[in-house]
Amino acid sequence: MIPFMILERKKSQYQIESEYYRIITEYGIENEFGNINDFNILMQIYSGAMREIGTKLENLDEEFQCRRIPNPIHHMESRLKTFESILGKLKKNNLPITLRSIQHNLYDIAGIRVICNYRNDIYSVADMLSKQPDVNVLRTKDYVAHPKPNGYRSLHLIYTVPVFLTDGPHVTPVEVQFRTIAMDYWASLEHELRYKNQTSDHHYEQHSRTLINCASQLDEIERMMQSVHDDLNEQN
Repeated sequence: MIPFMILERKKSQYQIESEYYRIITEYGIENEFGNINDFNILMQIYSGAMREIGTKLENLDEEFQCRRIPNPIHHMESRLKTFESILGKLKKNNLPITLRSIQHNLYDIAGIRVICNYRNDIYSVADMLSKQPDVNVLRTKDYVAHPKPNGYRSLHLIYTVPVFLTDGPHVTPVEVQFRTIAMDYWASLEHELRYKNQTSDHHYEQHSRTLINCASQLDEIERMMQSVHDDLNEQN
């Protein structure tokens, strides 16, 4: 089985509604989001899509265990964007703040992160998921082959999957990020530097350069470890 699976953290209905109405009042969007039920139904669909993709990945994990072959999946994490985060992204991109705008412009409301052991595992697992008949690949961004300027590496795919409700199927996007253990702990530290640290500009620039160097070194180390791993498996 997958060692860890972090599910959405549940809040009480009272907490959800209180937070919802506080936010729409602050944004002045009572007319667009006055009915919390419409938003809850939309989030339920995204949650369902996330479970659909998560179940497919868990099924692959169980098959690896049954066949007693090396498991490329180390662990997975999942999350739904908060209402405030969704509105913030719409505002940042100068998009209409409506339910329809959420559905037509945002593709990362439901997200899963798949942490793999080795570099090649990233592409293997992504390919296995992409080939499933009810899964469609909407978009691919390969930051492993083409890292971001800050050193970030990960494979991002937007999948769509049908979620069946009483009124029929809802084809819904889910963003899945595939990365290795090393890529993941590098990204966690870079995220802490970028968003959660009040360091001075001088130290920020200094640490940013250090992380770029670390990303390059980790990439080289991962390539060497991949070579050793491949050689060992060829001999078995």
